[in-house]
Amino acid sequence: MTTLHPVARFADLREDRGTAVEIEDTEILLLRVGDEVRAFQAKCPHAGAPLKDGAVCQGRLVCPWHKASFAVADGRLCEPPALDALQRYPVEVRDGEVLVGTAPLPGQTPDTQRDERLFVLLGAGAAGTAAAAALREFGFGGRILLIGREAGEPYDRTALSKFVLQGDKAPEEAPALRDAGFFRQQRIERLHAEVVRLDADGQQLELANGQILAYDGCVLATGGEPKPLAVPGAALKGVHLLRTRADAAAILADLPDADRAVIVGASFIGLEAASALRKQGLAVEVISPTALPFVKQMGETLGQHFKTLHEANGVTFHAPNEVVGFEGDGYVQQVRLKDGTLLPADLVLIGTGIAPATGFLANLPLAEDGSVPVDAQLRAAEGLYAVGDLATFPFAGQPTRIEHWRLAQQHGRLAARNLLGYAEAYADVPFFWTLHHGKRYEYLGHPRQWDDMHLDGSLGDQTFVALLLAQDQVVGVVACQRERATAILAQRLRQPLGRNEALDIVQVN
Repeated sequence: MTTLHPVARFADLREDRGTAVEIEDTEILLLRVGDEVRAFQAKCPHAGAPLKDGAVCQGRLVCPWHKASFAVADGRLCEPPALDALQRYPVEVRDGEVLVGTAPLPGQTPDTQRDERLFVLLGAGAAGTAAAAALREFGFGGRILLIGREAGEPYDRTALSKFVLQGDKAPEEAPALRDAGFFRQQRIERLHAEVVRLDADGQQLELANGQILAYDGCVLATGGEPKPLAVPGAALKGVHLLRTRADAAAILADLPDADRAVIVGASFIGLEAASALRKQGLAVEVISPTALPFVKQMGETLGQHFKTLHEANGVTFHAPNEVVGFEGDGYVQQVRLKDGTLLPADLVLIGTGIAPATGFLANLPLAEDGSVPVDAQLRAAEGLYAVGDLATFPFAGQPTRIEHWRLAQQHGRLAARNLLGYAEAYADVPFFWTLHHGKRYEYLGHPRQWDDMHLDGSLGDQTFVALLLAQDQVVGVVACQRERATAILAQRLRQPLGRNEALDIVQVN
């Protein structure tokens, strides 16, 4: 018989957020739902965020850190980056008192049917792993083959520029998306291989060793490749790209002999790396073709904020400018700029973006940028879906390609559902977060243009929510240290949201 412990008064629970309680060293989150209470694990299964700091909105509990969402009714997973439902606990309300047990309730097991089909997930990153987990979650009983170019289990690449370069984690400590035990338990086959050709018409692919695999369904999730600079000296030692654990390890190996780093490109990865290398004690200079970073995504006011933040932490900008060559005797020693400036450099990191990894595709039309055009259901051809960085998909009425890690996971889950016949379109809100000199910034939406910005809070104090507005409708959000507000907005922006309602949300959260 399950023992229930009194932990709270029902009247003290709120419906817009959870309440954390601890019983026998077990932390449990209570959610009030009308006249009932639900009890779940208190930390997000993705990265351990305290769910009490998140928010309840439109029947979902939204994680404060990375905006994973779960159904309030039963804890099932609604949106990544979490890949698991919430653990549930027994709970009762008696005479106005809430009682909870510490023995977890059994999880829901999907009904699976015998299935002879083979689904191939090409790319073992965020999107491919999310698709693999979702196929089993949604009840697919057939064969799943997850093919990746890197050995080992899939991992969180975003940790490389945020935590590994600044020395908080070793490259091998970048968090695994799923461990080997999960793949074994779920009968997901892992194959370390490179695909050299995919025939969309014939529904088959060829591996580098000559093996041919025929598939019944395939998800293209190979992401992108960092763009190298086509300038003299680009092959010198000490000139780095950053995409893999091996790339990060090569950069770290150069640090003991490096005093000065040059970052080429004021991208999010570029400036995260600038922040990380400053923490490592290097002098850091950034070369950018634009006067301010992130203007396209956020506008001049916020672009200036980020530039000022980096300058206050010792980063020097050369902008607008561009690199025309690297010089050195086998190892990079200086960087030549278009205006004639020569910058001393012991280490260079190229952060000028990525190109879709689609060179192996046959019989499939590509967009001008090399990405794969897909329909609203992410379908590129019969039995073939494309997701994440390499897919151009309909968003807000226009063909769009978004290089966000979480969106890749959303796409992976959606493609998995559509492989199983659901025919659903992407209907969520793009989100990413970025780390600069110890400050965590969040970005919601994918606005192409806006005519106004409303700031709640202070840029100087780095505690704010900035609403990007088009005709008084919120089209994007940039925030720092306002995680409960962005948790609500991440859900609320699934529908049109006006300025006044958005202000009501941010001013009380």
